[in-house]
Amino acid sequence: MTHSAMGSDEWAAIDWKTVEKMVYRLQTRIFKAKRRGDTKQVHRLQKLLMKSRSAKLLSVRRVTQDNTGKKTAGVDGVKSLQPQQRLDLVNDLYLNG
Repeated sequence: MTHSAMGSDEWAAIDWKTVEKMVYRLQTRIFKAKRRGDTKQVHRLQKLLMKSRSAKLLSVRRVTQDNTGKKTAGVDGVKSLQPQQRLDLVNDLYLNG
């Protein structure tokens, strides 16, 4: 199996419902902490969301697959990403973000 086929299978195997649920739960916790006025907890949860692999997966998916402008080239001239490239992007964001 080629590297890109492996990435394609791995991307397709992601349980997107679970990923969305995890991100939504964190966002809900941030909302509730803000409503309580617990600024310290809000900042902690926001940091957790920013570092979350689920949030990064969902972000990459929304930008590269779900957006209506996904066929428009970016500043780098790239119009679309293959599943392995999406995984690489998530990993780069996770390690460097």
